[in-house]
This record gives sequence, structure tokens and C-alpha cells, in this order.
Amino acid sequence: MEYRKMEKLGISTSLLGFGCMRFPTNADGSIDEKEALAMIDTAYQSGVTYFDTAYPYHGGTSEAVTGKALARYPRDSYYLATKLPIWDVKSIADAERIFHEQLERLQKDYIDFYLMHALNSAHWNVIKELGILAYCEKLRVAGKIKYLGFSFHDGYEVFEEILTSYKWDFCQIQLNYMDKDTQATLKGVALAEKLGIPMIIMEPVKGGSLAKLPHDGIDELFKKARPEASTSSWALRYVGSFDNVKVVLSGMSTMAQVEDNLKTFSDFEPLSEAEQRIIEQAAEALRKRVQNGCTNCRYCMPCPAGVDIPRCFAIWNQYHIYENVNETKWNWTQDIEAAKKASNCVKCGKCEQACPQHIAIREDLARLQEELDRL
Repeated sequence: MEYRKMEKLGISTSLLGFGCMRFPTNADGSIDEKEALAMIDTAYQSGVTYFDTAYPYHGGTSEAVTGKALARYPRDSYYLATKLPIWDVKSIADAERIFHEQLERLQKDYIDFYLMHALNSAHWNVIKELGILAYCEKLRVAGKIKYLGFSFHDGYEVFEEILTSYKWDFCQIQLNYMDKDTQATLKGVALAEKLGIPMIIMEPVKGGSLAKLPHDGIDELFKKARPEASTSSWALRYVGSFDNVKVVLSGMSTMAQVEDNLKTFSDFEPLSEAEQRIIEQAAEALRKRVQNGCTNCRYCMPCPAGVDIPRCFAIWNQYHIYENVNETKWNWTQDIEAAKKASNCVKCGKCEQACPQHIAIREDLARLQEELDRL
């Protein structure tokens, strides 16, 4: 197993981290505990020392299953991470209640890595207004947490503000070879390294979208170079090739995924220059599958008819890039309100007058509505 030293903290962690967000489930949606524990056993016995969960994962049951699995091992033989859901915190009393509930769920006396969950501009303001970091410092002094950090979902400017406003022990961002220019971006990776703040990476395989690519030759770029390697291993090696990346989280759902990831990290090889070029070729091929050039600038908004034009285009474009049918179905039926769908377009044309990309918005909205409804 590959290990990385967090110089700032004076510890070493396994480069592969077990993300406990996507445990295998039963028919009723509950966690398949037997299989989940077997997967954690396999990972632990193969050298994985970092396990990441959160208060809301699996409807609040992930922490309990993770805690139960790790309770069978010496407490000083692994690092446990969980997160405070800032959106549920209206007072310090809420933060205190949630934290103690987490300790009970996890069956632990302390938490190694404690994160402010999914920070964005609004959540960061809540943290400052309520003095949540001061409360967390008290937990640290009391020995209830060891290291304090945050996970992040916003733009680079917000990331820079948060990262430079406090002496964080670590930070966690979304990064993969398709998302390197969104959210914290590669500028954020460079900033964290400059400040000496170790990075933990989430969504390295983009929720599984980079594990199975569309059948138009993109996969063959990888297979030709490494016939024995899985497609997902390329995505994992991409993020693991950054020096300041200390943990790469993988939300594993099957034993086969555990075994494949262990193969990647047990004899880890950073990407060579030639392999970096292959990654770029694959990324460019995926980007060419985009149906239009919407940049989410939102100049077309608000739509007089209530259509969320950028969101509709995002769902449509993501579907064509990755051909992820199940994810697209969920996004189209659950993640966007009916009143904001393309079918509500009245073809007034105001959006097209404002669009700097000169997209045929009315035509594309009609196309995407018909196409996504067929799914």
C-alpha cells in the first residue's frame, strides 16, 4: 500500500481512502452490513488506514456501520473522518448535539479528521457568524478531535478566502481529470501546496462516470497503453500523481471495486508524461461530446417562463459526455422541478438575445426535453 506523509501533521496515511458514502445496499435501500463489513475488512487488512464517512450518508446510518466495522480493530491503527453538516446547524447547541450524536454512532471517544461539510460561501458565513471554529477548537483541546478541516463545493475565489482565513490542518476538494477547472480548480491545488495544507481528494472517478466511458474509442486510449489496467485506475492515478494529495477517497460499492483499487494503490505508479498526454486526449474526446457551449454564465436568466436554462443544459450535456443513464434519470426526475424544465419554454427568444455564446437556446431546449423524457 502506498502511504503519504502529511508533514504539517507529522503522520502518514494510506493514499487510498475508503469513502463510506456508497456502501452496498439491500432491496429496501438499507446498508448491506455483512458485505460492507467484509469490504472494510479487506481494505484494512490490505493496508488502508483512512476511512471517511459523514452525518447524512446513507440516511444517517453510514457512521454507525463504519463505527461498527472499525470497532474490531485497535483504535490507533486507522484514521477516522466524519463531517459536521453546516446546513443543519443554527446554533452552537446544534453543533454540540450533532457532534455527540456522531461519537455515539461511531462508538468512538474521539474523531481523527473532523470536517466542516460541503463548504460554500453561504455555509462559510454561517461558520463565521456562529463561531463554530472556536467551538471545534474546544473539542480539540478536550481531545475529542485531532485535526480540523473542511470539504468544499464552490468556486476558486471562495476556496481561497476559506483556505487563507484559518490555520486549517487539511482540506478536501473534488478533483478529477474532467473537473480540474471547476470548483477549487488546479489553482486551488497549487494554493494548498504553497500554504503547506495537505489535500484529500473526493470524486476522483466523478461518481463512477470515469470508470466506464462511452463506447466510441475513448476507453481504447487507456487499454492500448495498459491492457491490464481498469479505466477507473487511470482516474485514480491522475489525482494521486499530485505531490500534495495525501489521500484519494474512493466510494466503493462492491468487493470488486475494493480489489481493483487495492491493486492500483498497492503498487502505485504516478502517471508518466506519456500517460498524462493520454489522459488529456481522453478528456478532450469526452469534452467533444458536449451538445452545446453553455458555460453557466446565466446571462440568459431569469427566464420569463421560469425555465432553469443552464441546469437543463448541464443535465443534457453531462448525459452525452458520460452516457450515465441512471444518474441522468435521477437528475431529470428528482433534481430539477417540473416548473423549471425545458417544456415550459414559450419561445420568446429573450435568452438568445442575451447569450454571449450565441446558442440556439429555444431549439436546444426542445431537443433536450424530448431526449431526456425518452429515458
